[in-house]
Amino acid sequence: MRDQEAVRRASYDFWLILATVVVLFAISAISIGAMFAFKWAAVDQMAPAMKAAYMERMNRIVAPFVVVLVVLLGICIPKRLLPVRWLNRFAALLLVLAAIATAWQGVRLGLFVVVSISFVLQLVVLVMALAGSRRLYFIHAGYWLRVGSSLLHLGLVLFLLDLFLFRLPTVHLALFWCTTLTTVTGMICCFWSPAVAGAVRRLSSRRKGNGAY
Repeated sequence: MRDQEAVRRASYDFWLILATVVVLFAISAISIGAMFAFKWAAVDQMAPAMKAAYMERMNRIVAPFVVVLVVLLGICIPKRLLPVRWLNRFAALLLVLAAIATAWQGVRLGLFVVVSISFVLQLVVLVMALAGSRRLYFIHAGYWLRVGSSLLHLGLVLFLLDLFLFRLPTVHLALFWCTTLTTVTGMICCFWSPAVAGAVRRLSSRRKGNGAY
């Protein structure tokens, strides 16, 4: 059973990664194409109304890919918590909630619901990773790698939340610094996990030594 679960999870991870790469490639291609089109058409020399129309057109082109990316994020995060057989059900529930919110107040609220749920789930993942829980599903077994990965994902979710709430200056500033802190700390824990583990061990030994006296 565990082998079957591992195979299903590996397959699920593969398709999630592939879908994310395709969406990111599409967004990058649209951004680069829009940049060259901007220069070629000399949009910066056009009237303000034409500039605004150009930006609106580009936003409409890229919007579906951004929506898919946010949904993929909402599906990706719970895979740390749930077995594979529950992930599709959770994804369906998430899409239903997003659809209800979209029908009620528009796409912006639908996406905000997905990001907010992702934020809560990722906080749970981070707390469990810090506690050393064995119930989380990670490819790597190292403690600091798990913590670092959890922090990086939390930073990404906070960044997306900031995009929704940037009009609130105080909230925007707090989210910006939280995003920076979690992302940088997560990168340190992931890329230099042996050094972080060694530093924590030395600090712990030093404290125990001081306590002995």
